[in-house]
Amino acid sequence: MVGRLRAVVHGRVQGVGFRWSTRAKLDELGLQGTATNRDDGTVVVEACGDNGALDVLEGWLCGPQAPGAVSRVRVSRTGNEPGY
Repeated sequence: MVGRLRAVVHGRVQGVGFRWSTRAKLDELGLQGTATNRDDGTVVVEACGDNGALDVLEGWLCGPQAPGAVSRVRVSRTGNEPGY
């Protein structure tokens, strides 16, 4: 099944390689997406692909493996059906 994920990542996530690492994780998981800095100091991650891979990405974003110091992740998910 294919879905979409949008995450707003809070904390010390700019200037620490967070976007680069996130893009590498997207590639590793076979997901299409972006990681973009926002003026308020957060990073927005948008990804599309297999729901299982999106689950792994979400866990990685919320876990200690992500670079910097993530204090909070606000995630929204859509599209839990084949061919989304």
